[in-house]
Amino acid sequence: MKRRQFVQTLGAGSAVAGLGLLSGCATRGSGARVIVVGGGYGGATAAKYVRMFSDHSIDVTLIEPNAAFVSCPISNLVLGGHKTMADITTPYDNLSKRHGVKVVRDMVASIDPAKRTVKLAGGSELAYDRLILSPGIDFMMDSLPGMAKAGAADKVLHAWKAGPQTLALRRQLEAMPDGGVYALSIPLAPYRCPPGPYERACMVASYFKVAKPKSKVVIFDANDDITSKKGLFMKAWDDHYKGLIEYRPKHKLVDVDAATNTLKFEFNDDFKAGVANVLPNQRAGDIAVKTGLATANGRWCEVDFLTFESKAHKNIHVLGDAIQVAPLMPKSGHMANQHGKTCAAAVVSLLQGKEAPSLPIYANTCYSFVTATDVVHVASVHRYDATQKTMLTVPGSGGLSASATALEGEYAMAWARNIWADTLA
Repeated sequence: MKRRQFVQTLGAGSAVAGLGLLSGCATRGSGARVIVVGGGYGGATAAKYVRMFSDHSIDVTLIEPNAAFVSCPISNLVLGGHKTMADITTPYDNLSKRHGVKVVRDMVASIDPAKRTVKLAGGSELAYDRLILSPGIDFMMDSLPGMAKAGAADKVLHAWKAGPQTLALRRQLEAMPDGGVYALSIPLAPYRCPPGPYERACMVASYFKVAKPKSKVVIFDANDDITSKKGLFMKAWDDHYKGLIEYRPKHKLVDVDAATNTLKFEFNDDFKAGVANVLPNQRAGDIAVKTGLATANGRWCEVDFLTFESKAHKNIHVLGDAIQVAPLMPKSGHMANQHGKTCAAAVVSLLQGKEAPSLPIYANTCYSFVTATDVVHVASVHRYDATQKTMLTVPGSGGLSASATALEGEYAMAWARNIWADTLA
């Protein structure tokens, strides 16, 4: 199979391979209660597929504070002025109307693993038989003392959770005078979406190229080198943004002076920017840490990769960017969607008194826009290894684009539409 044909097969539905569809088998699980916390790629997918795999016999409640799903993938195009927030926003309505998921707009205040209860910020308490936690990431802001000062977090943005900060950062870029410098600080890996910062640099540069040609993008990377698609990004910078993008590796950020937009580094000189965009060090979402689920260096949640059940607490399953990933497994939206299906199949089986499916196989494709139209990808296929009890990449699978093309741009938008539908329709 040619690589392009292979990539086109890596659709959002690939996680069900090896799981065995469970429809028609939901008898013993009927009436069970599953609570899903977090309506991102992992949680929304899990909520939908628990209902589907159980023939809608299992009660599912999704707890999510936001009124609609906003996609992090494609959100960098909003910063470049190539898409709008409406383009990346999808309501949760179909989860309720088509699948019977009860969507509760609230935050989780606490989880009691012993009592199997969830207490909401609004004061109510819900009981569960199985809890699926997809809390995403939160930031280790204590590593940047200056960000604790009043107003700092409103001025120096991360925009690494698509939503209000995406629009706020776009406004900062629009307000910056021509000739100003946009500085992007990247943390040490692991972090959400490895190629995402480099795509962001491209999208901001694409805006500057047209609207502010005297301006510049400077990337300060705490890592030793570009962490994903290095050759493809470097070629794009050379082909499209020569003189517009400057890359500086081995720049570990230790503080920020938000009043002056000054970045302070461990071993390098301070840098004052027109717009400072700081991606802090990341860890599992606050509720996972608070519940004692972040057992890997206090940052990430260790799970059983057959079921995504936490190694810290029984009957709690953790998905997506919050987990301690398997080798070469990225923290990405597509991967979280795959986690959601694998976990849903396992939860339905367990609630029916059966063993979880023993050979999950799923894929990941990550597209990066290097111009408003041209895109590159990286793809991988992952299979459970019973000996090592983890997910391993399938030898010879996946790969990188040969070059950036507009055709891959069409594939990227088709991927986005398909995975949004798979997660939420």
